[in-house]
Amino acid sequence: MREKLMYGFYRAVFGAIALLPFPVLYGLSDMLYLILAKGMKYRRNVIRRNLRNSFPEKSESELLEIENDFYHQFTDNIVETVKLLHISDRQVDEHIKVIGAEKVDKLASEGHPVVLYLGHYANWEWVPSVVRHFKEVKLCAQVYKPQRDKAFDRLMLKVRSRFNPVSVPQKQVFRTLIGWRNEGLKFITGFIADHRSNAKISHHRTTFLNQITPFNPGGEEIGKRINAAYLYLDVEKEGRGHYKFTFKEIEPADMEEDSPYTRRYMEMLEETIRRRPGLWLWSHRRWHYK
Repeated sequence: MREKLMYGFYRAVFGAIALLPFPVLYGLSDMLYLILAKGMKYRRNVIRRNLRNSFPEKSESELLEIENDFYHQFTDNIVETVKLLHISDRQVDEHIKVIGAEKVDKLASEGHPVVLYLGHYANWEWVPSVVRHFKEVKLCAQVYKPQRDKAFDRLMLKVRSRFNPVSVPQKQVFRTLIGWRNEGLKFITGFIADHRSNAKISHHRTTFLNQITPFNPGGEEIGKRINAAYLYLDVEKEGRGHYKFTFKEIEPADMEEDSPYTRRYMEMLEETIRRRPGLWLWSHRRWHYK
């Protein structure tokens, strides 16, 4: 009963906010920025440590500029994600530009499911909108980690269902994708693979943003079992609330090293981050383990 009441409360509050036009939402975002960045100083120590270790060549003023850019994007992400509860196809088309969707259709027509790598960069919650640009592929899946708050988890699943993707819990990904492959379905699965990997169980390391970084090659290992092709989604911000999503082939330089596609993905993600660092999720404790 408590879960139902909390879910109803969340739906009422966030649903009302989602009805607001974008200019008002960005006004709310600006207020959230002042609260989180200037008032609460949300995870400031984590953010500054991550930035300092990632960009030792940058001055304090440059790092502060990146920090402020991050906070602005972070609060924009909050209101833009809530907006998914009430956003029209026309509004989506005005805010999203997709390049290279035909690559996904071509791979699907050749019999390859697609493993799509992306990062916590810019607004990743709007990425499932790309399914509207495919002709061959109609099944889009996203891997997610269930929230501890069951009512909030239910709300987020509702938010993320705007473009009809299938949200697959982490523990069910392998079985689910194998099943789809056996059924001959044409599908694409998104893996946001830049989160912290448990170094106590992961034996894979690479250099990412000037730091020795553990990583989990799970997406690549599953891809091998289903004869998948690997793509990377490069994201650019063209204006406030306006993003360009570009599908790019992942082409490892050395296929003999372990997890070549995951390693190349991390190199491509770093290139994206260095282009405009403030859009990445710097508040994440990516390098918690040493």
